[in-house]
Amino acid sequence: MIKKTLSVVTLLAAGVSHAAGFAFDTHSGRATGLSFTTTAITHDSTAIAFNVANILGVQKLDIALGDVTTLPTVSFTPTDKAKQTMDTTVVPPPHVFGVYRLNEQLAAGVGVFVPFAAGSNWKDDFPYRTRGYQAQIAAYYINPSVAYQPHERLRFGVGLDVVRGTVSITRKINFVTSEGTTELGGGGWGVGYNAGVNVVLADKLLNFGAAFRSPVTVTFKGNSDFQDIPEGFQSMLVDQPIQSKTTLPGSLNLGFGFTPIERLTIGFDAHLSLWSTFDDFGVEFENPGLTEILPKNWKDTWNFHLGIEYAVTPNIALRVGGEVDPTPSPGDTLTPDLPDFNRVSASVGVGFNFAPFRADLGYQHVRLLHTDSTVAGFEGFYNGSAHVMGLTLGYTMQ
Repeated sequence: MIKKTLSVVTLLAAGVSHAAGFAFDTHSGRATGLSFTTTAITHDSTAIAFNVANILGVQKLDIALGDVTTLPTVSFTPTDKAKQTMDTTVVPPPHVFGVYRLNEQLAAGVGVFVPFAAGSNWKDDFPYRTRGYQAQIAAYYINPSVAYQPHERLRFGVGLDVVRGTVSITRKINFVTSEGTTELGGGGWGVGYNAGVNVVLADKLLNFGAAFRSPVTVTFKGNSDFQDIPEGFQSMLVDQPIQSKTTLPGSLNLGFGFTPIERLTIGFDAHLSLWSTFDDFGVEFENPGLTEILPKNWKDTWNFHLGIEYAVTPNIALRVGGEVDPTPSPGDTLTPDLPDFNRVSASVGVGFNFAPFRADLGYQHVRLLHTDSTVAGFEGFYNGSAHVMGLTLGYTMQ
């Protein structure tokens, strides 16, 4: 029993994030206000995160930096127990981008952003605290990029994804007459790539964008720290090295940008998240007797986004958006160590542009819909909500 309790401690038990799974997709205040409708209608330095081809929208130099904070409220209602509520965990992934236009056909830049970030913080009396308790995860993408425009209607871009993943986890261990604690911490590196294209289908009216970001495999390595272990278990439950290999999913984003009148832009995006790479996870302890790999069997999912931006004046733009984002997790592997939900959201935002400076603010309300778990011993349902707030400051040199 003790062995099984320990072996389900995982390096990716990270809990709630803004997007389905443990993804985090709004890497600017403008993107937050548009519900991540960005593939075809983002043309500044933040396009490094959304569609690298569109960094060619920069005239000379563009720099952007900011933060997006998520405030979730999450509950799990077991079939045979009272409703359990997670303490609010603030998840504030930062972002910074810079792009320089080298000539009429070529632009280059670099971005640092966090497309995977989440945290969980179940209460001290959570009845499943040996399976899910406290955790934080973040994957920082360092993304040097270049884009080329062979024709005024056609843009291409490519980038390198250098990924640094970090994680920290705390779990409880049930010894029947007492309770111990294990703390895990680790980090790792991975490398991937991304590519994008943008095509003007009708001048000043309609354009199409597509972007692909590859999966990235990260091997987290770190250490375990066991505390309050009864004397009879101290020879087995000793501090030791640990590791876990995880493949962060790739994505394919397709988008249209429509400008029916001069000041109005409408965007529609369809995103395919390649979560099927996440088929199992677990921690490998130096003592193999403590290791168990758990199946997850996540599936690829499509999510859909609509964003509208209207320039009230040359200096002020208003934005609204909406999003539908289904969970990749099947009900028969959905447990408190990595809770997830079907999600719908609505957003509003405002942008201020007083050249050479700008500021973009966005707010998104995310409904975490009733999502059932059928895992033996963890039957019940998850639901909740989240508030997402983004602010990005920018500088543009013409």
